[in-house]
Amino acid sequence: MKTAAQPLLNSRHLAKNVLWNIIGMLAPLLVAIITIPILINSIGTEKFGVLSIIWMVIGYFSLFDLGLGRTLTKLIAQKLGQQRVTEQDIARLTWTTLALMMVLSIMGALVVYFLTPWLVYDLLKLPSAMQSEVSSAFRFLALSIPLVIMTTAFRGILEAYQYFSWVNIIRLPMGIFTFLGPVLVLPFSHSLEMIVIVLLIGRAVSFLAHVVVCLKLLPVLKGERQFVMSLVPYLLSFGGWMSVTNVIGPLMVYLDRFIIGAVLTMSAVAYYTTPYEMVTKLWLIPGVVLPVLFPAFSMAEQVSKAKLVRLYFQGMLFIVASIFPLSLLISLFAYDGLALWLNAEFAGHSSRVLQLLALGVFINSFAQVSFSLVQGMGRPDLTAKLHLFELPFYLFGLWLLIPQYGIVGVALVWTLRISVDTLVLFFMVNYLLPEAKVYAGKIALAIFLALLLLMLSLAISGVWLKSIYLLAAVIFAMLFLWFYLLAFEDRQRLQTSGQLLLRQVLG
Repeated sequence: MKTAAQPLLNSRHLAKNVLWNIIGMLAPLLVAIITIPILINSIGTEKFGVLSIIWMVIGYFSLFDLGLGRTLTKLIAQKLGQQRVTEQDIARLTWTTLALMMVLSIMGALVVYFLTPWLVYDLLKLPSAMQSEVSSAFRFLALSIPLVIMTTAFRGILEAYQYFSWVNIIRLPMGIFTFLGPVLVLPFSHSLEMIVIVLLIGRAVSFLAHVVVCLKLLPVLKGERQFVMSLVPYLLSFGGWMSVTNVIGPLMVYLDRFIIGAVLTMSAVAYYTTPYEMVTKLWLIPGVVLPVLFPAFSMAEQVSKAKLVRLYFQGMLFIVASIFPLSLLISLFAYDGLALWLNAEFAGHSSRVLQLLALGVFINSFAQVSFSLVQGMGRPDLTAKLHLFELPFYLFGLWLLIPQYGIVGVALVWTLRISVDTLVLFFMVNYLLPEAKVYAGKIALAIFLALLLLMLSLAISGVWLKSIYLLAAVIFAMLFLWFYLLAFEDRQRLQTSGQLLLRQVLG
């Protein structure tokens, strides 16, 4: 069993884990790009709007664990950083948390099952011909809640120990199946009920795979399965704040499509969620980095504040530098890309939405690193209070703009909320970790210049002008990153790595 902090905080080890996450998430993205047009053309925009909500609901089921999954990852990593961990500690903490999560997941399944009539018949504006089918699909969906929550728990254990190779060996086929499974159903049925059953089978296989791998890598879990009642108050207290964020955060991310379905139409849901699902795939970049950094943040806080600050800034640079050129590309060619991928009608409805969401996703790339650091330092209460404060203003903004501006208004409110979130989290980090202020000026200038370039892109027309602007902006960003943001030792390290790679390629 790993008990030393050094392996977890080693830069090469962290980079290897990020690479594993890239492999595990890239393939599902490519499959989604191929399968989404097939699904839209086969089942229609209204059914695809419902399917997009089903995908969202499956991802949102983790709210029912009351934050215990992320808490488990945090506490295991923290113990490893303190080097006070024993096999008995891990076993007691793990099985106590798993027992609590199982109870909560069953309760969550019952809640979704009994709320289904209200969701289908009252909340969503569904044609009467679809209501029975969707109702049945949502009831089957409720059965997957315990599987989703318990899978999250076992994956969190593997992530705390940095076993990201195994996490992604499981994630890769399961991620592909999430998008490919519904397509495989099409030759036999266009029923949403059958699609959900297939997705449920995939979740069951994923759960069993995580259990088997955990028991193989951590034999101590095969031993005494002890429930320690004295741990429950602490777990629920710490996880409670995590849970508030787990509920309110995704609610503000996904609530818009429910409101669109209730106020506008299911076709409008499809016109909004398709660009949303497209541009938020950029979150795969922080999605491959932050699961590695979160336990590293928890451990580094116990080992060295200087190491913690450096991890924070390096994580920020990597994520932002990766997302900026992609956000700019999407913003410039929003209409052209949607017209080529889907059709001109879809592009006419969704291109402005895509541009606004691309801006919001880029801004959010800063927020996600700060968010993980705040929680990694053991202050989930701060992120929870922030989200509780934001929620009523977000709902008011949606209520104000949807009637007049439709889905474009939704995208604008979403992006404004993300901007406020990013700014407040930035100040939280500097409050909790004063040592990080040394990088505050550089981060602020980088945000300002990047937003300026993104805003200017909205006024450019013509493919050639857009292409020239994209090239010039990316070159400027690379030079700014190299000469202003990167420290001298980082530039030397990258130069050395590049030279070694070039020699290997040239033999």
